Amino acid sequence: MRRPFAAFVTIDSVTHPAHARGSVDEKIAALRDKIRHHEHLYYVLDAPTISDAEFDDLMRQLKRLEADHPELVTPDSPTQRVGGKPKEGFPKVPHSRPMLSLDNVMSEEELRDWDRRVHSLAGPNAEISYVCEYKMDGVSMALQYHQNHLARGLTRGDGTTGEDVTTNVRTIRSIPLSVSAAQLHKAKIPADFEVRGEVVMPLAAFEKANAEREAQGLAPAANPRNYAAGTIRTLEPNVVAQRRLDFYAYFLLSERGEDLLPEQSEALHALTALGFRVNPNREAVASIDDLLAFIARAEQNRAGLGYEIDGVVIKVNSVDVQRRLGYTGRAPRWACAFKFTARGGITQVEDIRVQVGRTGKLTPVAVLTPVSIGGTTVSRATLHNADEIERLGLLIGDYVKVERGGDVIPKVVEVVDDKDHPRGRKKFHFPTHCPDCGSEIVRTEGEVDYRCVNIDCPARLLGSLLHFASRGVMNIDGLGEAVVTQLLERKLVRSIAGLYSLTDEQLATLQHEVVTTDKKTGQQKTRTQALVGPKERKDLLAEIEASKKVPLNRVLYGLGIRFIGERTAQLLAEAFGSMEALMSASSDELERVNEVGPRVAQAIREFFDESRNRDLVRHLEKAGLTMTAEKRKKTSQLEGLTFVLTGTLPNLSREDAKEKIESAGGRVSGSVSKKTNYVVAGEDAGSKLDKAKELHIPTLDEAGLLKMLSA
Repeated sequence: MRRPFAAFVTIDSVTHPAHARGSVDEKIAALRDKIRHHEHLYYVLDAPTISDAEFDDLMRQLKRLEADHPELVTPDSPTQRVGGKPKEGFPKVPHSRPMLSLDNVMSEEELRDWDRRVHSLAGPNAEISYVCEYKMDGVSMALQYHQNHLARGLTRGDGTTGEDVTTNVRTIRSIPLSVSAAQLHKAKIPADFEVRGEVVMPLAAFEKANAEREAQGLAPAANPRNYAAGTIRTLEPNVVAQRRLDFYAYFLLSERGEDLLPEQSEALHALTALGFRVNPNREAVASIDDLLAFIARAEQNRAGLGYEIDGVVIKVNSVDVQRRLGYTGRAPRWACAFKFTARGGITQVEDIRVQVGRTGKLTPVAVLTPVSIGGTTVSRATLHNADEIERLGLLIGDYVKVERGGDVIPKVVEVVDDKDHPRGRKKFHFPTHCPDCGSEIVRTEGEVDYRCVNIDCPARLLGSLLHFASRGVMNIDGLGEAVVTQLLERKLVRSIAGLYSLTDEQLATLQHEVVTTDKKTGQQKTRTQALVGPKERKDLLAEIEASKKVPLNRVLYGLGIRFIGERTAQLLAEAFGSMEALMSASSDELERVNEVGPRVAQAIREFFDESRNRDLVRHLEKAGLTMTAEKRKKTSQLEGLTFVLTGTLPNLSREDAKEKIESAGGRVSGSVSKKTNYVVAGEDAGSKLDKAKELHIPTLDEAGLLKMLSA
């Protein structure tokens, strides 16, 4: 019998039976539930049950189905975590209730005083208990859920108004994009609610990010908290997703900012039931002595947590008692933060030496009389840079206070000057040449660090070779860290150009030790075998040969010049057409290239002003690498022109105007100078417009800019 018309639906302009659509719906729903379950196991509970490859396969299946049926994509799908960047930055949004800071207590005596005040204000008949939680060193965040879906993520801001960073918080995988009806029922809360907590950067993610920054020639971030704060406010959700931030929840509120449950301990259990990551290091206690015992355990455990804490947060458990205690002008009376004292010690500076990092950065290091700090013997401490030595007024022989920053990196925080610790006598002078290769060091204007720009400097050659060979640069597969390390140790390669004279015989000398266990006796035996087998050697030499055909922009990127990434290298190759032209370009000529500002131009000049780097380029050219490119022809009358935007334009956002100028070949700068060609001024234009008038630089309004773009 023929089915009625209503039993058919149209998907992608093809007619299918309704049950087929239903089966797709069901398969997509099942995949989403499965992925959410494994995300929760991995990102919240740290207890994965499948491999990364299996998880990636589930995600690929879901993406494929959603691509075939885009009408079935929902905002809370695991595939929708990373969206487009916000066009207008981050709008300001009022909080449901103020996000206040906590009063700090720094000692047992101050904590006992706070406990007495709580009992006094709560009244003689009040039963007081506390909930202790680790004080995460991160960025406060408010997450608002509407009809059980994540609707908005707000930073703390000034406490009453925060910035809407929803596009970024969606990328944090320990934040649920939605919660189920069953979870809401278990937590005993409505579908509209708010969660407050802390965005943190795990130490492993922080170390990985800093290694990547140094590989790119950027200064390492100071600490995980600052890096997390900067990350959450970036306009690139993709970047946020890559940095693997985490979220720990600690407050559960109604949509109007009221407490939903009668006790803080219940709220933490409910947050766990909703699928949020809640720090397991928490405890409900009834006495001040129990509080102090928890704090002592927290301070003892903090080094092995994998994330930074700087104290313990103590909250009155009962919400009813919290209401009775109320607030001061800036903080709740029912909560406080016990702050750990920094771990430190006093010792003498025996010498100051300079280390050259893998990016060429020169870091002064204090050689110390060994001192025990937090159970670890410290004999060296970073002094960061030459300016820091001047700020401290440090002399060799001084006694100094040393702290372990984040309980990891020892640093000198101050010079001790008292009757028991006499001052030193010898002043430290920063070297003028690299201690490893003898090249003259440089200090880019506006920066505090000195650097060795010789790419073949022994101290940085391992990093230089790994970057040069990496995928997306010269793409020399098989040239990993183990191989490069031995090539350098055996002095088979002393320069990047040395890769192109490697032979099979040389590669065959690379060896490594293999440890085997005898099944019968259980004894371990060590034997030596080739690090690179015959077939791998042949493939590696073929990869090195093939890299000679890589285009100029990737050769340029491979040189590891500071600030020169893939895009800038492409723009430079197109603008100059040859390595020779680029090497001889002046700073002014370099700055005419889109996206090349004064600092980038200076870095390029510093690199090519070093004779060893020019020699390297000559050797690479002699080896047969590509040193020319097709020079881009002028495509617009904006080509080579520099614009500065100021004020509010009537129709275009700042980002839109910048995009239009750059896509037409122009360049947008943040400051007005003699090199500025036009200033585009809108309403409330400020000092930039005044500077333009002073320098007699032409100004445009929005209409004038659009006319120029359309010409």
